[in-house]
Amino acid sequence: MIKAKKSLGQNFLIDKNIVNKIIEIVDIKNKTILEVGPGTGFLTTSILKKKPKKLYVVEKDYELALFLKKEFQEKITIINKDILKINESLLSQERFIVFGNLPYNISTEILCKWILNLKDNKIWFDNLILMFQKEVADRIISKYNSQKYGRLSILANWKLDIRKIIDIKPSCFSPKPKVDSSLLFFSLKKDYLRLKNPYNLEKITRVFFNHRRKMIKKPYNQLFLGNNEILSKLNIDLNLRPQNLNFETYYKLTDEYEKLRS
Repeated sequence: MIKAKKSLGQNFLIDKNIVNKIIEIVDIKNKTILEVGPGTGFLTTSILKKKPKKLYVVEKDYELALFLKKEFQEKITIINKDILKINESLLSQERFIVFGNLPYNISTEILCKWILNLKDNKIWFDNLILMFQKEVADRIISKYNSQKYGRLSILANWKLDIRKIIDIKPSCFSPKPKVDSSLLFFSLKKDYLRLKNPYNLEKITRVFFNHRRKMIKKPYNQLFLGNNEILSKLNIDLNLRPQNLNFETYYKLTDEYEKLRS
């Protein structure tokens, strides 16, 4: 009997209706699939029925990895490692469709890693179909001028179009989490502002949102030394607060930041 480990943030999906919704989002026949956090293989079984070209699963838990090996034999490729320590672009020459019931305790860390390390010349996925705590999902899809808008929203929406598929009740998992979950679908944008170093976007948002209730004058001056040309160019009012600036303004600010340091 496999038991979920609280230390690894494990909550196994057990609802067949939710699984059916997940695997119908995109056509995965003859596609290369990466599943993160397969647990006991409930979703894995349904993915295989759709006849993908190849299915990789990443499972950090050694006991679960052994269980999956016994259960699925050669039908899947098991990677018994920490997802945060894997370079996904080296796993396959083909782009993945990624499914993930992400461990709640590291879900934002996983997503940020994928976004910030995604190379324009080596895109390793076509779509991400990921489950988060509802509270985290709401932050990811929030728009500016809202309380939940912040660094995660800005980073996630830089290269990706995102839509919510469904909210999921705790009863769909074992053990039951104490919160609702949400399933999000991510696809690559055709157009986005190219940055030299994505971690500059992480830095800009970190400095601005360090005091999210205060006006942006102080963080702006800290980063741009009071440069008035950029303020005029981007039409920025320093009396605004961080959540009042839209996605594009943060991307353009990062671009200007890089130009100043080139």
